[in-house]
Amino acid sequence: MAPAAALRRIAFLLERAREPSYRVQAFRTAAAVVDGLGADQLDLKIRTNTLKDLKGVGPKTAAVVVQAHKGQVPEYLTKLEQDLAELVPMADDVAAFRAALKGDLHLHSDWSDGGSPIREMAEAAIAIGHEYMALTDHSPRLTVANGLSPARLEQQLDVVAALNEELAPFRILTGIECDINADGTLDQTDELLGRLDVVVASVHSDLRAASAEMTERMLTAVANPHTDVLGHCTGRLVIGRKQRNGEQKPRPESTFDAEAVFAACVEFGTAVEINSRPERLDPPRRLLTLARELGCEFAIDTDAHAPGQLDWQYNGVERAIECGVEPGRVINTRSADELLAWTQD
Repeated sequence: MAPAAALRRIAFLLERAREPSYRVQAFRTAAAVVDGLGADQLDLKIRTNTLKDLKGVGPKTAAVVVQAHKGQVPEYLTKLEQDLAELVPMADDVAAFRAALKGDLHLHSDWSDGGSPIREMAEAAIAIGHEYMALTDHSPRLTVANGLSPARLEQQLDVVAALNEELAPFRILTGIECDINADGTLDQTDELLGRLDVVVASVHSDLRAASAEMTERMLTAVANPHTDVLGHCTGRLVIGRKQRNGEQKPRPESTFDAEAVFAACVEFGTAVEINSRPERLDPPRRLLTLARELGCEFAIDTDAHAPGQLDWQYNGVERAIECGVEPGRVINTRSADELLAWTQD
């Protein structure tokens, strides 16, 4: 493994394990520094023991570079791989289901509130065996997440087209996580929504609205012909975000008529997302079971905001298996062409 690749793999594993972002970034920064060196320069730095003189390379990252340069698997990387295997033992049925997933339909880049460039997210998706990913940065209304204006989304479409030429046969599907406005409309122009491959529609505001209001809002969004996936439907957080006083306060579920909403998903061909983020795990098992009983299709997504989080899909897979969801009901077990035929139907 090349030194920069070893550093990025370590960053991926640290992210996967939800380690602090500063630790993750240290290895990504060192990888970028190493990428900027020619082979002779890197060899000279190692022979003269001056790697640590480079800004962004510390003792731990330097040790990884030296060991990888010698053709060894860095000791720290070996330890992390072993720790992860012990932390996340994967049953055979989970592994088989996870292997059937050909892509991820909900993830973010640094164009909105993600932490990494589009290319880095795509390369991480390739590394874990995906054939495609849908890039679903936020829509304009979510200013706190740097949501994409129509003009910025237009620019992103051009960037994605260029990357797809470079990364083929891997495909970045164009998409958006579109806010569901209070009246149920979607937070982007119809013209742009019609040009996208995948539209994930999610509620991010007024989460404590009355059940009748929330139900009507979601029914309107689900019926929108542009909506492909209903994202994290209850909006809950089982692990709360840190407050100013240091507490982590969970967020309860939004209330709505789940039977009516899921029946509408079946009627209008909208998949229900099984959100794999550890702090969301949405929908709860009782609602996931209800959606399955009513005949819904599903998308098992990570809602990743960084490369290492793309490996969280097993969380959603475990819940799908527990609730009796079969792979054939999950739209991202399909090839990209099959998926696009479904979203455009």
